Amino acid sequence: MTADDSTSPVPAGTEVESARVARILNGLPAAARELLLETEWDALRHAYGSAADVPVSLCSLVDEDPEGRSAALAALDTAVLHQGSLYTVTAPAALFVAAILDHPMGLAAHEGHVPWDDGPPRRLRAALLAWLGQVAESAAHGEDPARDRTHWLWEPWQGEMRREPGPDELAALQACRDARPALYDAVEPFLTAAEPDVREAALGAAMPLLSAPELADRVPRAAALLRAGPGAAQARRERAGVARALGMWGADTSDLLSDSDPAVRVCAALGPTHADRPRALAVLLDALRDPRTTDGWFPEPLPGLDGWFRFTVLRSALALAESFEEVAPVAVGIVATGGGAVTDFERGPILLRAFPGGHDPARPLTSAQRDLLRAFVDGDEATGGIGGNGLWFRAAGLPVDREGIAALL
Repeated sequence: MTADDSTSPVPAGTEVESARVARILNGLPAAARELLLETEWDALRHAYGSAADVPVSLCSLVDEDPEGRSAALAALDTAVLHQGSLYTVTAPAALFVAAILDHPMGLAAHEGHVPWDDGPPRRLRAALLAWLGQVAESAAHGEDPARDRTHWLWEPWQGEMRREPGPDELAALQACRDARPALYDAVEPFLTAAEPDVREAALGAAMPLLSAPELADRVPRAAALLRAGPGAAQARRERAGVARALGMWGADTSDLLSDSDPAVRVCAALGPTHADRPRALAVLLDALRDPRTTDGWFPEPLPGLDGWFRFTVLRSALALAESFEEVAPVAVGIVATGGGAVTDFERGPILLRAFPGGHDPARPLTSAQRDLLRAFVDGDEATGGIGGNGLWFRAAGLPVDREGIAALL
């Protein structure tokens, strides 16, 4: 079947355009061509309306013209997965992308395709894998509330502000979750790719995919593939990424807690759970005592992580601690040190961990709670840590002004 067939969903356009699309269609893997031609794209939606234009964009992903590939990648980012939102077209588009991962054009390099993507040229295959990872992350959101709470951007009032999703949103979410087994099957071969950027992008996609409950049986094989890699010969970034993935999947990373590289040790300790909890917590707390060094380990964030690395380390330490007292010395030190507005991602979570069930006026403050609130009061004029974190104080059942906090001491 070609683009000239009456059943083709690809608009004919100009004669030159039709010839270009027909050429691309004929060179697609059978599974990709079948999905492209049998999906009712005009019945689906993306961020800007009908998805009838998506087939041309998908074909253009493997166009010989690098500008055409860049424009097609931009369409994936801005329309098919707009700011992390899922649409009814997202799942079939993701399945198409998965089906072309091994296309020969995958090794072609291209420039950034949107204004904010100003990094060096990268292989198309790495870009497509990274996009699949973003789809998987969006599909996993809300599936495991405990896991979501360890994300450095999580806030306790998010649920109150979230509106109920409509039927199309629910259908899009379910379709993306249903697609995860097929997406992972396509991603897995590239976990051992020859190219480091492709391996990293594949790992970034595999992490949220294998966090899906229905894919738990794939974890042992994936873990074995990662552990069979070059090992100590790998760069810090890759070894740390592997350690983080194993921890996310619930694999035992106790052996990596004694790695010679502190960045690998910390990534192995991130959890969310750990067989050697006391040692993992000690590794995290040690990293938080020297946050500038910790932030410097990964100038470019690891896949799936944004923001300063210490934010993720802190959230993991707070989640791993069985009581606030276990983390209090380091946590109080972070609050006392102060800093700019970005430390809202530190002070607020620390406060909520110190008062997990909310402050009870009928119960006296513990010594650790008192030390923490004293650090807020003493540094408030310089940091604005109380008023600037008012929502967190309210979530912890505490006064939201300096005078109110001081009155508790």
